[in-house]
Amino acid sequence: MLTATERLQSAEQSEFVDPLRSDADWLQWSIEQLALVGAQDDGSVCRRGFTKADCEGRQRVARWMEEAGLSIRVDAAGNLIGRWDGVEPGLPALVTGSHIDTVPTGGHFDGALGVLAGLDVVRTLKASGRRLRHPLEVIAFADEESTMVGCKGMAGTASFDPADYTTSNGEPIAVNLERIGGQWPSLASARRDDASIAAFLELHVEQGSVLESRGDAIGVVDGVVGQRRFSIRITGQANHAGTTPMDLRQDALVTAAEVVLAIETLAIRHPGDPVATVGRLQVWPNAANVVPGSVEMTVDLRDLSPQVLEELVDGLMQNLETIGERRQCSIAIEPQFEVAPTPADALVIEAVAASAAELGFSYSHLPSRASHDAQELGRRWPMGMIFVPSRGGLSHSAKEFTSDDQCWAGAAVLLGTLLRLDRELP
Repeated sequence: MLTATERLQSAEQSEFVDPLRSDADWLQWSIEQLALVGAQDDGSVCRRGFTKADCEGRQRVARWMEEAGLSIRVDAAGNLIGRWDGVEPGLPALVTGSHIDTVPTGGHFDGALGVLAGLDVVRTLKASGRRLRHPLEVIAFADEESTMVGCKGMAGTASFDPADYTTSNGEPIAVNLERIGGQWPSLASARRDDASIAAFLELHVEQGSVLESRGDAIGVVDGVVGQRRFSIRITGQANHAGTTPMDLRQDALVTAAEVVLAIETLAIRHPGDPVATVGRLQVWPNAANVVPGSVEMTVDLRDLSPQVLEELVDGLMQNLETIGERRQCSIAIEPQFEVAPTPADALVIEAVAASAAELGFSYSHLPSRASHDAQELGRRWPMGMIFVPSRGGLSHSAKEFTSDDQCWAGAAVLLGTLLRLDRELP
């Protein structure tokens, strides 16, 4: 099997392939250096948003931005923004980036790859003496893994009620933002003008196993799925496990089991490609010799199509009514939250696919079923995402791994896509 470098060399025969090459050595070095900040004994990384490790990581990235010749600022939402002006005054910016904060046991690549590959693109362009028509911005968004205050603040979708922010360190959002250079009282100023951004492009590890199973080097993301999440409470009758005959029971747990299977079937049998998950389940009284009297569970529904999400919800309601009547248990459902899907822009999708093809990388289309900064930016501006494979589909884990070759392939497609968008966008 050819490596990414060999595929790219063979693709040079095409007159459409740009001769620029991203710096694979610097990209890998920077990923390794950033992973040292918050490194844990098990090999994972802990840089939770607004912590000392997160601040140290941001300082390191800011230094690399300065070394790359970018002008730097931190907006009121805490986003670290490096900017390189284009040759044509007045054009909106091409923006790329991701986040560098992690979950408590994060990997080396989640978020960080997108930020560092963006810097790698700038370094490559500067080394070649080439500048884009549009300004180019590389952004490390604030606290993606928890509040998403950075991307929401920039998109203008952030709440101005501090009570709406549950931070990973438990401190008020105003205190946390000040720690990283943001300004809670001025949060509204982080909202960018419509005309300030031409397009947003995020490179990210897939965090799943679809690309690996398909054998593809690049994922062209069609959009970020929407989510519908509910809590379900099933109420039966707790009773003695020995003295209650099977045909006289109102067993809440058996009813819950039927509900779980019905939810799985909803997604499997749907003609689209949605996912449905029961991720949390509690049983009362949870005793070995008692027929369960009540159960609470959560259900998470995700798809890129709003219509499919509505169909799943309608099917869920019908199943709950049918199962409740048959099992003689009452079933109540309450919505927890709803997130609308964000489709990727058709022009950006085409640019990613064309760049991957011209560079000789196999690619396929897929949705992102996890939330990303691109989800919020895409509500305002043309958005696209590039995925590279995650070994074994693992992420948020010390075992998260994407090879040097795969990271570099993603950076090469990022560079090619930005060059194409710079030419094609009006």
